[in-house]
Amino acid sequence: MNNDSLHKDKNFFTKPLNIFLMAVLCTALWGSAIPVIKIGYEAFEITNTASQMLFAGYRFLLAGILAIVFRSIIIKKLVYPKKKEIFGIISLGVIQTAVQYVLFYTSLNFLTGVKGSIINASGNFFAVILAHIFIKNDKLTVRKIIGCILGFIGVIVCNINGDGLDMTFTVWGEGFMILAALSFALGAVITKFITKDSDPAMITGYQLALGGIILIIIGVFSEGSLSIPNFDLYDIGSYSPLFILLYLSLLSSIAFSLWAELLKYNFVGKISIYGFLNPIFGVILSGVLLSENIFSVETFAALILVSFGILAVNMGKR
Repeated sequence: MNNDSLHKDKNFFTKPLNIFLMAVLCTALWGSAIPVIKIGYEAFEITNTASQMLFAGYRFLLAGILAIVFRSIIIKKLVYPKKKEIFGIISLGVIQTAVQYVLFYTSLNFLTGVKGSIINASGNFFAVILAHIFIKNDKLTVRKIIGCILGFIGVIVCNINGDGLDMTFTVWGEGFMILAALSFALGAVITKFITKDSDPAMITGYQLALGGIILIIIGVFSEGSLSIPNFDLYDIGSYSPLFILLYLSLLSSIAFSLWAELLKYNFVGKISIYGFLNPIFGVILSGVLLSENIFSVETFAALILVSFGILAVNMGKR
């Protein structure tokens, strides 16, 4: 990337309105993933974790290919990593894609879409804290601390049932989702470092493809399988599983590419805090698509706390 294009990109990705619109788009796409993944499990008759890994692998491999193709079309030449970028791509592919989604997909077997969406938002707390530790000038402030506290309380509130605080905790469910969120946060910090002098969309494409390949290998060696439906040329409904896989791949390609661009030109803490919108979209779409009960005091209280957490971090002096 030349200096002129870098300057133009920086101007575009640092404008407040553009940041807001792109961050909201990313979180809306990610929020839709949890219910759509569960629908995909039904469409491909996926009933075990090994098959879920295989499904995830195909999704991210396709997402990576799409990101590479789209970026190559935009700049009118094939994009590929330089030697100095390979280690960063491998790190992201392993941590942010493979490890995160092994944990993420496994945990969904033990959580509702609503609960999974909100617990997964803890990755934003971790990102703010890791940014403070590893990134110069991206330090914790009073407003960031308040935002994190409000968000954390929101996660706790989500675990309260009608009988009071639900003290049950499973490693495979809540534990794995929290670890998945930590992987996502670590990936955000890595992205900030490796995209400093690199093309974020290119980095995203190759790391997603690599992570997808790793997940496919895990799925195959774990004897995972997908039930491929019979497609009827004249029945659009028979293609619904293919549309589900394509949608999940597109959302990953678009959301991760935009998120990487935002992280490149802005503080990690400033961008990551928008991730608290994930559970809001997750709750809404889980209720619509999975017919889950979203009309509970606990859910609304958690969402209100998360919303005020976002406001606390992004509120200026005025």
